[in-house]
Amino acid sequence: MKKIIIYQLLTRLFGNRNLTRKAWGTIAENGCGKFADIDEPTLRQIKRLGATAVWYTGVIRHASQTDYSLYGIPCQHGEIVKGKAGSPYAVTDYYDVDPDLAVDVSRRMEEWEALIERTHRVGLGVVMDFVPNHVAREYRSVCRPEGVQDLGENDDAHMHFSPANNFYYCWGQPLDLSNVVSGTEVSYHEQPAKATGNDRFDARPRRNDWYETVKLNYGIDYCDAGGRSEHFEPIPDTWLKMTEILLFWASKGVDAFRCDMAEMVPPQFWSYATAKVKRFYPDMKFIGEVYNPDLYTTYLSAGFDFLYDKVGMYDCLRDVVCGHRPASTISQQWQRTDGIGNRMLYFLENHDEQRIASDFFCGNARAAVPAHIVACLLGKNPYMLYAGQEFGERGMDNEGFSGVDGRTTIFDYWALDTLQRGYFKAGGLTGEEAELRGIYQKVMRLAATESVFTDGDMFDLMYVNPQLADRQYAFLRKTGDKLALVVVNFSTSEVHAEVRIPSHAFDFLKIKETKTTAVELLTKEEAELELKAENSLSVKIPAYGGVIYKMQLS
Repeated sequence: MKKIIIYQLLTRLFGNRNLTRKAWGTIAENGCGKFADIDEPTLRQIKRLGATAVWYTGVIRHASQTDYSLYGIPCQHGEIVKGKAGSPYAVTDYYDVDPDLAVDVSRRMEEWEALIERTHRVGLGVVMDFVPNHVAREYRSVCRPEGVQDLGENDDAHMHFSPANNFYYCWGQPLDLSNVVSGTEVSYHEQPAKATGNDRFDARPRRNDWYETVKLNYGIDYCDAGGRSEHFEPIPDTWLKMTEILLFWASKGVDAFRCDMAEMVPPQFWSYATAKVKRFYPDMKFIGEVYNPDLYTTYLSAGFDFLYDKVGMYDCLRDVVCGHRPASTISQQWQRTDGIGNRMLYFLENHDEQRIASDFFCGNARAAVPAHIVACLLGKNPYMLYAGQEFGERGMDNEGFSGVDGRTTIFDYWALDTLQRGYFKAGGLTGEEAELRGIYQKVMRLAATESVFTDGDMFDLMYVNPQLADRQYAFLRKTGDKLALVVVNFSTSEVHAEVRIPSHAFDFLKIKETKTTAVELLTKEEAELELKAENSLSVKIPAYGGVIYKMQLS
């Protein structure tokens, strides 16, 4: 089985070599990355890092304050666009790609298709966003195929809810943006107001709402007397339209969809849509952004291949890195998804979360190396890396709408110096950045290529090693005659530890007692180890690091 390792990059930002970086800057001032910037040499670098797929974030055309009306693209009102570049999750045309990303705007779809082909040529898969819960307030598809009806085209706006409508309406009420826009005249008018994307069903969204988006209607009446009544027969019109959108992008050669806020869309729709897509594209993968653990099995049963493990493993590893939880609590997190663990996507960063090296996380990229080792090597499940994480990107820029929040902006035209030096300038990294990338690369390549990690069973050693509980974590992986011992150290100093292997591990993994030569896979150093039930192995673990001993048992 191949281990999936996803490299997430914000397409608009990744290849931008313009380092003006003016807060609230326009595309003319700050520039913008293009599909063409992600060429084969760059993709080969990403593959050498250990990635098996690239998630190109922000491909579909979304709300923006940049004027492309010369190309027949409708302009957006600035008060309902977040930032100059706009949110990639406020889609304005599901059948188009972002013109910002094209060298030749008139051939933007061809440039996206060429990037898909390049990505496949170097042996990487392609992941793209599917944003099913909401669209931009001024959504209007000008690129939909002939014969395809637009969202809302046949809606009855006099009805708050109808199974035949694509949107929800606040009948008789105009949109009131007074909680969002202050001191300026509002030029955008919406009558009647549509419900806002984060399930706000009145006409007065607030600044912290997803005010730039409107909620799509999948056949649930959220405001009826009984509350959340379901109307799924006949099949709601939105189901049909959104499934056709999935099939449209699947036909371009996309390998997986990362489905934004999947749990805000009923599982019945996902069962319908995933089955239909997989009927034509049986290898297609669906990755769901689901945060409620009580819904994991529901959405997996509805056709998702993988789900985010954010509120479990991500939150746990973050707290362990920051010293807020003992390392032993990692055991509790994988146990909570035992049985579905291979379908949980682990990560330490993504576009929604704060950068590890930011002042809002722990301020030190090296401190998360042991968490990276655990997330990559603990199980067979996928792992995701966010572009710049491998260099220790801090995410502390004041970009404009995003501000200094520890995150890399998804709303502004911007560039990251670390990415430019890391991918487009030979010898551009500092020694510390290059060392960090080297560690990330070694671990991810082990996760992707070593059979003991791609196929091996896992045995958690923490229950018999209470002396490690606070700042160290240890586990075994085994397949066939290959055994790996992984011990990580979250502390600021080197640790000499005695790691006990219980007799139950020998029985469960079918290990025979033996003396063997072990190779530490990060340093290539060899050590003579005696594998004996209830025996302890002496290991020296570097600060903010780990040891990965691989043993051949026959």
